[in-house]
Amino acid sequence: MQWGFRWYGKQDSIPIEHVAQIPGINGVIGTLLGKLPGTVWEISEIQALQAQAAKKNLTVLGIESVAVHDAIKAGTAKRDDYIDNYIQTIRNLAACGIHLICYSFKPIFGWAKTDLFYENQDGSFSLVYDQAVVNQMEPSQMYQLIHSQSRGFKLPGWEAERLKKFDELFALYQDVTEADLLENLRYFLTRIIPVCEEVRVKMAIHPDDPPWELFGLPRITKNLTDLQTILNLVDSPYHGLTFCTGSLGADPNNDLVDMIKQVGERIHFVHFRNVAYLGEQHFKESAHLSTQGSLDMYAIMKALMEQGFDGVIRPDHGRTIWDEVAMPGYGLYDRALGISYLQGLHEAILKGGL
Repeated sequence: MQWGFRWYGKQDSIPIEHVAQIPGINGVIGTLLGKLPGTVWEISEIQALQAQAAKKNLTVLGIESVAVHDAIKAGTAKRDDYIDNYIQTIRNLAACGIHLICYSFKPIFGWAKTDLFYENQDGSFSLVYDQAVVNQMEPSQMYQLIHSQSRGFKLPGWEAERLKKFDELFALYQDVTEADLLENLRYFLTRIIPVCEEVRVKMAIHPDDPPWELFGLPRITKNLTDLQTILNLVDSPYHGLTFCTGSLGADPNNDLVDMIKQVGERIHFVHFRNVAYLGEQHFKESAHLSTQGSLDMYAIMKALMEQGFDGVIRPDHGRTIWDEVAMPGYGLYDRALGISYLQGLHEAILKGGL
């Protein structure tokens, strides 16, 4: 496995020097923060990101996310222009030696939470989702809630520019069904995967967070059946999955170990984190340890190893601890604890024998 850490470049509150001090780290999962969907990632921009990481001998292991424009997801007449831009970005990333892209195909809400600073009993803070709260909201109020709790940090997928045209975006998807969204994904993949095969870039689609319907919008990456359906759209080893344990694991009906066994050969990237169930469609993002949440992280790691996963794995959302001032879910301290824990699980399983 390659041990990665999500890092947001010069705008990140975490200096690259601190990331480099994490034991066993191989590199970062980077992004161009503030790059709007549909624009081409220029080679000079990508190289600048790589140069920042290289100062501390770190590699950019992959990108999350090259955001997919809404015209592509909704299947409008302008989608081919934006797909052309996406293809150019794929070529530019490959030219810079980056061969992994994590992306999502979710209408409007890439992720959603109802509290970004839920205070735990120990004084730490977690991200929380409560469907009962969402049920009392209008869709635009979710955007307003997230921005009100962002504490000044730019949150990927919640750009202010998108908020300004929220009503227009929401209207774009009013007649889009799950079948339509799947067909639009198939169209997108048939355009880009031949290029990915040519330049050896693996595409890894991220599951829904949370993994159920939100504001009546179609959701197509919620469970094993969805993932298998998506993988069957295009038969290519360059079309695969980001296996996010926290996103899929938010639904207790998702058996993560079985899912890994069923689709493991197409998992290109892993987000490794725990969640604690608080009620029906109500959960918090906990510390990574199995004992701190509702998921068996040992069993998940063992399943990944049994399937021969050798791609990039990173700790995902952490709590805010030790008075750190950081982007919600993306502080240094708890994620550094998390990667050390998952490295420990890996070593123990490896030495104990599969």
